Amino acid sequence: MIRRLFVPFCGFAVLLVLLAGPAKADLQIDITKGKAEPLPIAVTPMFGGNPADSQLGSDIAAVVAADLERSGLFKPVDRKAFIQTPDSMQQGVRFADWKLINAQALVQGKVEKAADGHLHVEFRLWDVFSEQQMIGQAFNAQPQGWRRIAHLIADSVYKRITGEDGYFDTQIVYVAETGPQTKKIKRLAVMDQDGENHKFLTDGAELVLTPRFSPNQREVTYMSYYNNHPRVYILHLDTGRRELLGDFPGMTFAPRFSPDGNKVLMSLAENGATNIYEMDLRTRQSKRLTEGAWIDTSPCYSPDGAQITFNSDRGGSQQLYVMNADGGNAHRISFNKDDGKAAYATPVWSPRGDLIAFTKFNSSEFYIGVMNPDGSGERALARGFIVEGPTWAPNGRVLAYWKQNQTDQAGRGGATKLYSIDLTGYNERQIVTPVDASDPAWSPLIP
Repeated sequence: MIRRLFVPFCGFAVLLVLLAGPAKADLQIDITKGKAEPLPIAVTPMFGGNPADSQLGSDIAAVVAADLERSGLFKPVDRKAFIQTPDSMQQGVRFADWKLINAQALVQGKVEKAADGHLHVEFRLWDVFSEQQMIGQAFNAQPQGWRRIAHLIADSVYKRITGEDGYFDTQIVYVAETGPQTKKIKRLAVMDQDGENHKFLTDGAELVLTPRFSPNQREVTYMSYYNNHPRVYILHLDTGRRELLGDFPGMTFAPRFSPDGNKVLMSLAENGATNIYEMDLRTRQSKRLTEGAWIDTSPCYSPDGAQITFNSDRGGSQQLYVMNADGGNAHRISFNKDDGKAAYATPVWSPRGDLIAFTKFNSSEFYIGVMNPDGSGERALARGFIVEGPTWAPNGRVLAYWKQNQTDQAGRGGATKLYSIDLTGYNERQIVTPVDASDPAWSPLIP
């Protein structure tokens, strides 16, 4: 089985080949029942025939181990405990050595540079106790693609052991914040999900908010105060070209792409009311979906494009609603069962369609939570002084969001950082960025 993966972000192609070998093993992690005990896994430096290849093999293995460790489901064994070397593993795996250090799974591989300059990387995943190969793959790529190969390996290991798709071969776009609290400079920035390959997309000359990836990852839609006029734009990542979406009379904001990438939802504020509009990117025709004297905003399509969730104060307080994609049958799904003073915002549908994530806040605290699309099963995942803006990893198992600390009486503090958390509410981790960060949006898997 062969498939080609084209990677426009990095300008290279990856060729993936499944390696022959037994793939039946019982080793697995059940991630549907709450917190799971991390699985001890040994990720060995990949064998290289020369010092340069060996160093690259070590670097690839380090990225794989870091990806798996951040998921909270795997516990990489310290390399210092390894008994068998990468060189000797080329003659066969000594499973007794790995059982001795309590590794339950083992990742081994090799890397070499071909005559044409391309990298050839192979890896195998082993169930240590059954002594069976679970999966084997090979990748060919240009040298600058080595980090992406590592993410693809981590995705394969994650899926083989958990049964769920991985999320490591992805990016996050966010708002990078610098400067004093009273005069923040906000720029669009993009990075790999582990914080590497960071790049600023705008220069900070105007305020930007709420960036969102297109399904093909070639565009980002966002709100910008360009020339002090708040409008929705599309940034084409291949060319850097910025495109205004519609010359509306009022303020447009809170954009989001449709699942097929052909439409964009946005809110339009005019004459004291805010309503939701849909723009067809092929015809540039807009359609009004809500109408009233209230505030309807933060729209998000369901994965099949048939419904839209949004927040509105039409009932007297800010709550979550769901309506058909044409604007019909709008109905409330949040009901403040635990606190009648709480409000809801920023709903976003899970890629699997089974949950809606949201921000909830009252007079003293913010929450990131999830509920079923009918409003049942509400539960909080994270909380803090300010936590906002949930965004789903493409497998629907992990959420990212931003958190702001409280300032003291002298005005110190108030830093904004990105975090991720598992759907179970465990394994909250900071996503490291070079500057303060807010408004994250997780990409689909890179095609």
